[in-house]
Amino acid sequence: MWSRRQSHLRRVACGVEELRCRRREQEAALRKARREQQLVSKRLLRESPEEAAGEGAAAVLGEAEIQQFLRLAQRGTDEKEREKALVSLRRGLQHLETQQTFIWMEGSMRILVGLLTCNRALLQLEAARCLHELSHSEQSAVAEACLPATSYLLIYLSGHSSDFIELCLYTLGNLIVESEAVRRHLLPQGIVPALASCIQSPHVAVLEAVGYTLSQLLQAKEAPEKIIPHILDSTLLQHMLQLMQPGPKLNPGVAVEFAWSLHYIICSQVNNALLITHGALSTLVLLLLDLAEVVQRTEDVGLELLACPVIRCLSNLLAEVATEDVGGQMELRDERIVAALFILLEFFLQKQPSLLPEGLWLLNNLTANSPTLCTSLLSLDLIEPLLQLLSLSNVVTVLDCIYVSLQVLTVLCNVAEKGPAYCQQLWPGPLLPCLLNTVALSDTDVVGQSLELLQLLFLYQPEAAQAFLQLSGLQALERHQEEVQLQDRVHAVQQTALHC
Repeated sequence: MWSRRQSHLRRVACGVEELRCRRREQEAALRKARREQQLVSKRLLRESPEEAAGEGAAAVLGEAEIQQFLRLAQRGTDEKEREKALVSLRRGLQHLETQQTFIWMEGSMRILVGLLTCNRALLQLEAARCLHELSHSEQSAVAEACLPATSYLLIYLSGHSSDFIELCLYTLGNLIVESEAVRRHLLPQGIVPALASCIQSPHVAVLEAVGYTLSQLLQAKEAPEKIIPHILDSTLLQHMLQLMQPGPKLNPGVAVEFAWSLHYIICSQVNNALLITHGALSTLVLLLLDLAEVVQRTEDVGLELLACPVIRCLSNLLAEVATEDVGGQMELRDERIVAALFILLEFFLQKQPSLLPEGLWLLNNLTANSPTLCTSLLSLDLIEPLLQLLSLSNVVTVLDCIYVSLQVLTVLCNVAEKGPAYCQQLWPGPLLPCLLNTVALSDTDVVGQSLELLQLLFLYQPEAAQAFLQLSGLQALERHQEEVQLQDRVHAVQQTALHC
């Protein structure tokens, strides 16, 4: 009797550890894929709504017309005529054909840089706007042609006009993301210290532009080795976290830009322990709690713009930093974070279903190594709402539906692997009927995760195996016996159910 029981216990321990290792390998692959999803984009500032919509765009300019506008901008009879010539050139540069003609014309960029550095403020502004149109080009050659102007754009970040600083920042942001040559040129010239200075501006528009430029810089492939160490050595991180602190001074647009910047720093894995030391984890948790409060008071669907990077930051920070580094954080032992996350999941379900996988990814990482938060899931009666997310085929895409199902099942595995006391609260209940449904699906990943959850449940709660047999569970498993990827797991579940 004793020897049989000892053998059973030894087999349980091995089974649980094997399942845990397998799931962690799958999650590591998923994290790598998510880190590689970047948000490369460009911003375009224009004077009027008509221009922003392209309604004020001039016709494509030929070489002769470009030469004429440049000549007038240089030697016009008065400043008004010179400014008007630059406005016409700028509107022509909204066309790719004009941009390509401009950069291949000898001396054109030299003249534009000369106007950018002249002592006439209006001409400087219009020359900068011309460069801004060029920076928005889809052609990398156009960005590299602007390289001679970038040093001056950097110098002007220390100017007094907030509008001009904002324009220079967005232009640099557009050029940085397009050209490695531009980045190589600007790094030794001090773009990081310049951004660290600009981030202390009292002007919201400048702060948002700093966040945009910083996020563009951080998306460079060489960022982990050549850029992020300089950023972490500067005061940028402290100021970023201050601007993300919830409260009456929080500006959503600014917070969104710096949340994405923080996301790229975390994904680089350069020094995530330092981020935690500076309070990144605390700031993100407080921001998540604040977002959950806000969504209960407003119907603003724009909130997901901030919720998405905040959730990604938390998910990746928890996934990449050793458990012992975050286990002592009080915020991660607070059941409010689980309650807040479910409020946001409900909001996503109603307003932005595509973000459900993001929220569930965070829930997975929160519960993976935290018995306290697994207990919160149970004590707050959140298992049933979680199970309801397994049937979303009419709400999200097929791909998202599969991913949501995988994450729900993984979270439930996190709870089940904590031991018998947790499994006793998972069953009896609606869990087994739901698993019978997911086992019947055709997706091998979802079926495999369902099998692992069944295995854990049967090992720790043998009575659940008897109920599974009564529900004709073995027959449900038979359809997967011939599938190579699932054969071993199907056999393991069958044997565990029969021997419990």
